[in-house]
This record gives sequence, C-alpha cells and structure tokens, in this order.
Amino acid sequence: MDNELSQQQQSPRLWTMDFVLITAASFFLFFGFQILLPTLPVYMLDLGGNNTAVGLIISIFTVFSLFTRPLVGALMNRSKKGWLVAGLILCFLIISSYNWTVSVAMLLLARCIHGVGWGIVTVTSSTIASDIIPANRRGEGIGYFGLASTLAMALAPAIGLALLDGKWQMPGVIVVAAVSTALSLLCVWGVQKQRKQSDSSLGSGDQVQAKTSFRSQLFEPKALFPSLLGLLIGIVYGGIVSFITLFGEEAQIGNVGLFFTLNAICLLIVRFISGRLFDRKGHTWVILPGSVLLAASLLVLSYAHSMTMLAISAVLFGFGFGAVQPSLQAWILNRVEPELRGPANATFYSAFDLGIGGGALLLGRLAEASSYAMMYRYSFLVIILFCIVYIAYSWKES
Repeated sequence: MDNELSQQQQSPRLWTMDFVLITAASFFLFFGFQILLPTLPVYMLDLGGNNTAVGLIISIFTVFSLFTRPLVGALMNRSKKGWLVAGLILCFLIISSYNWTVSVAMLLLARCIHGVGWGIVTVTSSTIASDIIPANRRGEGIGYFGLASTLAMALAPAIGLALLDGKWQMPGVIVVAAVSTALSLLCVWGVQKQRKQSDSSLGSGDQVQAKTSFRSQLFEPKALFPSLLGLLIGIVYGGIVSFITLFGEEAQIGNVGLFFTLNAICLLIVRFISGRLFDRKGHTWVILPGSVLLAASLLVLSYAHSMTMLAISAVLFGFGFGAVQPSLQAWILNRVEPELRGPANATFYSAFDLGIGGGALLLGRLAEASSYAMMYRYSFLVIILFCIVYIAYSWKES
C-alpha cells in the first residue's frame, strides 16, 4: 500500500494549470473553426458558387495549411508560444474579415490566408500540449486534449446552423467565430510552459540525437506511415464536414446539425476509453475496431433517408473517429524523440489536412456526377483501403 501511494505521489501530474489552459485554448480555437464548417458551404452557394467551389473552400484552405505546417514545425522550437500567438492573431483578423467577402473570389482568398493561420496554430498548440503531457500518460493526455476539439465539434456546428437560419444569419456566425478565437488567444497568454529536455517514454537505447538541419526538420520520417493513415481518414472527414448539410437537403432530412452533436458526444465518450486502452494495449486494439465503425457509419449514411438512420451513422462515426484519429497522433509521438515532436506533428496534420482538402474536392466532383449518397459509398471504400494498408503494415511489423 505504501509503495502504491509513493508511486502515485511521484507520478507526474497531468492536470496542471498549463494543461488546462492549453486545452481550453484548443476548445475556443476549434469552436471558432467548427462553427464555420457547415455554414461556409451554404454561404458559398449564396454567393453564386457551385459544388466544386464548395469543395474549394476546404481544399484551398488545406493547401495553404499544408505548406505552412512543415515550415512552422521546423522553425518553432525556440518560440512555440510566440508562433501560436501570431497564428491566433492572424486567424482572428481573417475570420473577422469574412463579413466583407462579397464574392466567390474574395471568400476563396480569405480562405487562403486563414489556411496559413490554421497551419500555424494547429501544429504549435498540439506540440505545446505534447510537451506538457507526462510521457507515461501520453495516450490518455492526447485523448483529453482532443476532447476540447470534440466538445467544440459537439456545440459549434449546431449553433452555427441555428444562427444561419435565425435572425443573425452569416454575420452572427462570423462574429461568434471571431470572439471564440480571441478567447483562445487569452488562454494562451496564461500558459507558462517549460520545454522538456528528456522523455522517459524513450528508453536509453532509443535516445537519438535530434536532427539539426533545417531540411530534416521540415518533416519527420518516423511519422510518415501513421500520417498516411491520417490522410485516408482525412479524405472521409472532408466529405462529412463539407457536404453533410447539402446531403441532408438531398435526402430530405431536416436538422442535420444533430449529426454533429451526436457524433461529438460519442467522440467524447470513446476518448475516455480509447486513450487508456492505447497506453495499456497499443494502437492495434484501438485503430482497427475504430476503422470498422467508420466503415459501417459511411455505409449507413449513404442509405440514410430518416433522422434515425442519420443518428445511427453519427454514433458510429463518433465512436470510430474518436478512437482512430487521436490514437494515430499518440502513436506518432511515441515513435519520435522529444526534439522532433514539432516536425512530427506538422507531418501528421499536413497529411490529415491534405486528406480533408483533397477529399472535399474529389468527393465534391463525385457528388456532382452522381449524388451525395453515392459519394459516401465511395468514402466507404477509402476506409476499406485504410484497413487493408494498416493490417498489412501490422502483419509485416509483427
């Protein structure tokens, strides 16, 4: 009993003030981002755009995030918090400017600049969080940190759609997104993180001198395979966030905001379980079951013509995505040295966002050629490919 008590006392704390603040900052950041996801496609159509233009809202945003992240991952080691503050200020300014975008071209230009800011804030905030989280609780800590974006996902899309359909319409959505981003900036100001110099999750035989050249800091090779899997998940996620509102209109299902709410509640639930399971059993026990749930979700969604089927799909997607996405990120962080977490996070987020952007553009074209329902059946095949690649890799490594 005394030994157990001594071990608990010596175990590094997870819920420090820095961890609470960076997690709260992540919530407000993602709330401001998520409230725009289901509303900007409708806004684009109101400006005269088509489905291809709707896909460009996500894809062009992603391209600029993609090129920004590796550079920030390579440069931010000396001032992670400074980069994060700068990125948040840029995001706040460009979100505020959406009220003055009166054409398709202006909206796409704003999305380009927003993509740069988003690339900065996502890689820096997650890297600061991974520095703060104790190494022996990384799966659990990353899961809890991810709950912030999950909670934002639960609340923001439904609130955004309600504002869009109500008195305030799109200007109200934009104001709320800007205020939320400003609150994220206030939380970041309070973070007093001290960068860790060592990591007990890496044994003495694994301690490798960090690469110091600028080129080697642009991406992390050890993160490439999990990031490839993240790209495939991103393709599917891009199809959800870009077109679920328009799919609801096609299938004559009202209140598709319920999809986001149920999805996020299930994300919230599963992350309490999946993080600990990851730490105790490894990634296979989390990623493979999660991917099966994702496949089932997309198949159900493609045949949905009622709120009941939409709700079932949302629940399955929430459990699946909530298990797979943070586990891929925690897997990457366990594979790299502490000095390379910045490039590793940049590699992962770049691949994930490339999937989102590419998926939005590709799936948008498929939807124009067929239907949104058929588009989600093609997305189902992407998850099947994910499972095949992951199983083949696991078999080779065993």
